[in-house]
Amino acid sequence: MPVTDLFAAFTVGLLGAGHCLGMCGGVAAAVSIGTPQNQHKLPFLLFYNGGRLFSYGIIGAIAGGLVSGVMSVTLVTQELLWLRLVAAIMMILLALYIGRFWNGLAYIERLGQLLWKRVSPLSSKLLPLKSPFAALPFGMLWGWLPCGLVYSALSWAAVAGNALDGLLIMLAFGLGTLPAMILVGSAAEVTRNLLNNLIFRRLSSLILLMYGIITAYSVYNQLY
Repeated sequence: MPVTDLFAAFTVGLLGAGHCLGMCGGVAAAVSIGTPQNQHKLPFLLFYNGGRLFSYGIIGAIAGGLVSGVMSVTLVTQELLWLRLVAAIMMILLALYIGRFWNGLAYIERLGQLLWKRVSPLSSKLLPLKSPFAALPFGMLWGWLPCGLVYSALSWAAVAGNALDGLLIMLAFGLGTLPAMILVGSAAEVTRNLLNNLIFRRLSSLILLMYGIITAYSVYNQLY
């Protein structure tokens, strides 16, 4: 796997962290606030985010393995380039979403609500969190939260070529989101203000937009 793909996935998570705070930040803050007073908050946040990253890895492995399996059975490789083009387009849409130029990915997020309605009630049974280890399955469930940012990274995992590379793509993405999600408990307001700053979001979106366009152009040249 090209290192650039892992770096891109990490960058998506890092630059899109403002969206993560909106989707999962409240949960991370609740984990921090709900920590027993006689225990440190950091282990709870680490286990919560570890569970979240575990779910991302599983989703990425499933997507990468499924697509590569279908391609190997059908002996079709041209379609993989088309899927990579779709992934590049998803990156472009994500850039427009993060920069608040166009909110189209919100419609894609709604498609995942059917699954989330089944998963969400399970998380309430794990509260309150009595130990850091209890935060692990809690984070694993929240890793399935419908999110346009996750879906964009998942489109890259699907065309990674195999299950392992799909897993690595999603882990790299998850690691990119980690700084903001760890800080949310202790420096929530400062972190939120920075990541939701329109100038910061627009600059971040331009970086992702350029990467998406370059990737799309590269794939187009291979197709034609």
